[in-house]
Amino acid sequence: MSETSQRRIVIGDVHGHYEGLMSLLAAITPGLDDEVYFLGDVIDRGPHSSYVINLIKQHNYQCLLGNHEQMLLNILMSDTMSVPAMQAWLHSGGQATMASYEDSSIPEEHIDWLQSLPTYLDLGDVWLTHAGVDPNLPLSEQTSEQFCWIRQEFHSITQPYFCDKLIIIGHTITFTFPGVSPGKLAKGQGWLGIDTGAYHPRSGWLTALDVTNNLVYQTNIFTNSSRTIPLEDGVVNVDPIKITARRNKQRA
Repeated sequence: MSETSQRRIVIGDVHGHYEGLMSLLAAITPGLDDEVYFLGDVIDRGPHSSYVINLIKQHNYQCLLGNHEQMLLNILMSDTMSVPAMQAWLHSGGQATMASYEDSSIPEEHIDWLQSLPTYLDLGDVWLTHAGVDPNLPLSEQTSEQFCWIRQEFHSITQPYFCDKLIIIGHTITFTFPGVSPGKLAKGQGWLGIDTGAYHPRSGWLTALDVTNNLVYQTNIFTNSSRTIPLEDGVVNVDPIKITARRNKQRA
């Protein structure tokens, strides 16, 4: 299999699983010319969020803001402590993040780094964001609320948001889409989901996509196994009609 030497690598939600990330990077072996991007949610749930941030910072990898980073920043930047917000974050894996720091104290350099994270990156033919976009709004009217949190309203679009760009997202575990099994990527209308649920007991797969060569790299947190497969063998097309039907059923 012939590969282009200069690659664009996009990595899904790590959620504090440093050892799994190290195994994934060992399989990818990024070179100096390769561009590596993280889709956000690098913290929470797993045991080593602080290590993950250190690694990304040390290698100057680019990283997006995820909803878990946003939850933490909302707490850190608030003038008044919101007990419900703190409880929600801790319940969503924040307790593991705090435990990954000595004396449960997040250093200022990590806070500054979190504050610097963009909500999206435009790579020309590929557009990266954590969760998706609101299909009913222009980009100029959207905020981190859409880019970090949106789910079914975006997933159920019947026409691509961009006519010339593929949107790559994390945020929503792919096996939660109709017809998608654990470890598979999910492809909708103009978007591709690569959060395969590294922390989730049903999956354990942490995924990276070599956009340049259409290759999927995966390592499993629980079994310590790794695999590399062509994108066409690792992706499942999802039906927006089924997603809409499920959303309507949930609202009923």
